[in-house]
Amino acid sequence: MANETAAAKKKAATKKTVAKKKTAAKRTTKSAASNKNLVIVESPAKAKTIEKFLGKNYIVRASNGHLRDLPKSTFGVDVENNFEPQYTTIRGKAQLIKGLKDEAKKSKMVYLATDPDREGEAISWHIANMLGIDVGDECRIEFNEITKDAVTSAIKKPRKIDMDRVDAQQARRVLDRLVGYKLSPLLWKKVKKGLSAGRVQSVAVKVIVDRENEIRGFKPEEFWTISANLKKDDQEFEAKYYGPNGKKTKLEKEADAQAVLDAVKGADFVVQKVNSGTRKKNALPPFTTSFLQQAAAGKLGFTAKKTMMLAQMLYEGVPLADGNTTGLITYMRTDSTRVSGEAQVAAREYVEKKYGPDFVPGKPNTYRGRKNAQDAHEAIRPTYVTNTPDEIKKFLTNDQYKLYKLIYTRFLASQMTPALFETLSYDIDANGQTFKASGSRILFKGHLAVYDSKTDDDEQRMLPKAEVKDVLELISINPKQNFTQPPARYTEAALIKFLEERGIGRPSTYAPIISTIQDRGYVRKEAKSFVPTELGEIVTDLMAKNFADIVDITFTADMEEKLDNVEQDGADWKDVIRNFYGPFEKDLELGEKNIERVKLPEKVSDVICEKCGANMVYKTGRFGEFLACPNYPDCKNTKPIVKKLDVPCPKCGGNVVIKRAGKSGKSFYGCENYPNCDFVSWDKPLDEKCEKCGSYMVEAKYKYGKAYKKCSNPECETNQKKKTDAKQDS
Repeated sequence: MANETAAAKKKAATKKTVAKKKTAAKRTTKSAASNKNLVIVESPAKAKTIEKFLGKNYIVRASNGHLRDLPKSTFGVDVENNFEPQYTTIRGKAQLIKGLKDEAKKSKMVYLATDPDREGEAISWHIANMLGIDVGDECRIEFNEITKDAVTSAIKKPRKIDMDRVDAQQARRVLDRLVGYKLSPLLWKKVKKGLSAGRVQSVAVKVIVDRENEIRGFKPEEFWTISANLKKDDQEFEAKYYGPNGKKTKLEKEADAQAVLDAVKGADFVVQKVNSGTRKKNALPPFTTSFLQQAAAGKLGFTAKKTMMLAQMLYEGVPLADGNTTGLITYMRTDSTRVSGEAQVAAREYVEKKYGPDFVPGKPNTYRGRKNAQDAHEAIRPTYVTNTPDEIKKFLTNDQYKLYKLIYTRFLASQMTPALFETLSYDIDANGQTFKASGSRILFKGHLAVYDSKTDDDEQRMLPKAEVKDVLELISINPKQNFTQPPARYTEAALIKFLEERGIGRPSTYAPIISTIQDRGYVRKEAKSFVPTELGEIVTDLMAKNFADIVDITFTADMEEKLDNVEQDGADWKDVIRNFYGPFEKDLELGEKNIERVKLPEKVSDVICEKCGANMVYKTGRFGEFLACPNYPDCKNTKPIVKKLDVPCPKCGGNVVIKRAGKSGKSFYGCENYPNCDFVSWDKPLDEKCEKCGSYMVEAKYKYGKAYKKCSNPECETNQKKKTDAKQDS
């Protein structure tokens, strides 16, 4: 018994000793860890780069965007309790949050370095609440570019979380939830499931629908133009008819044009007036988000979504020659044209060194932003002008290079002198009928030496020298019948420009809005322009009749301004929501009572259902259109829509058809005789044979989208050259 007691005491003593050692080890670990500071950013791509900038006393972790938000499956706004948002942890983020909490407990100081905009401010506020950080603490840091100077400077100047910016973001989030979660179920009930409505997306669709109605209602008007091909000193040029005796006149019909032709028949074309001079063309400002999206669409053919994805990569950085990841551009969500003094100095020094002092203006160029711009941070510009596009091209993908070059050249040109043009114009008389000719040429390129202008070629047409009373030789005179054209449909660039000019939404929202209205089937693209679908027109008409404010441009712009005032003037965000929700709730009640169920017309195909004999109809699902039996649910037969290529199957001679792969929805090519014929190809087959090996040819694409032909046989010697060409082009 005594031995058992002694053994028990010895065991207890051993446990106590082990426990003390563990406690001591924990204290040592915590003591070592407490010498470090924790910095939390949004993106994992930033974390490693920033950690290198800050050194061994800092640990940098990523939140991967939002950690909590309004719930997806429920409304999440307590309307009865002053519109209090009910935030929940985002699914799948629990382990990440636990890790951040553990790191925060061990750290000497926690810095919140989320993106420098309203949404980033709100994310910092959410993280502070989850980690138990007092929002009054100076824990928030922000930087406009991911460079060592910017990051190390920001860490020295922490500030409190800006609750006005947080509230402005909360107001937008709650308002969008009220509109989306109250209106969408009504559309499901009255039209069909899967539809959605939104504060900005519904306006965007209506803008496209209204333009289509303008086009349909347009009545072309006839008018005529007359151009005279004239010659002076062996140089030909064109003069256009203006009107009788210098008074501008429109030629409405053929008889009007014929009267002019009769009047000038056999007459001398005499120079009546000469105007010469010079004009300046100032540089464009550096890019804001919306101007970048517009320019990338027009010059590069990029969608807004693609532009923002590439800009995010350039902002977060890429490894350059030294192996270190470097942020190449400043933050890409901005409505400001402002540029820091340091960046202006760097640009001016670079321009003077590369182009000469004549290309540097006397004082730095500044640009006025739009009326309701937030001006929270700078315009989009390169972080270092020494990182020229050509020097870093080999570290970028082709698309990254194209966008970086666009941003770089626009910024550099914005800090350069104006271009100077010599101008010359003539008023030309022919028996009392006035014709006008004008031309210009570049005297000094200025900013045009860097940033290409679409009008460069047009502005290089100079007239031959002539004096008053000089008689010009008439080569030919050409009347032309014309008709007025309807307004053009909106491209992505044109739609973004329209929305921004009228204060609808914010630049950072345009890319997701444009994706949403296409995904919902409200609009489609034809030749890069938006065309409303029948569904889009039906939903827009329903919204206009029952929720006029939601799709009214002026109302939506005014609401945007009120939301901005929450940040700028400290307005109570819940008052803004309350004033909106009262009338909106009444419209919802009336809509539930008065809106009748809309029966969408079905497009009937000529494909017969083999199960019941009915003509199958077109339906739209997650992966696009398909054929379904109209007798559902009695007959549940469905079929994919088969698109045939005018190409025989290389294996059996049947038709090659376009198919879609599983959940990805990616297109591929196969034989219509499957499963009897197993031919498949990711590349588009062509009705051509390889000259070298006789295999069928296919149309493949480089990684940046350009198409080229290649042999389907990977071992064929012709493909070796194609691989080399692809590497060189990329």
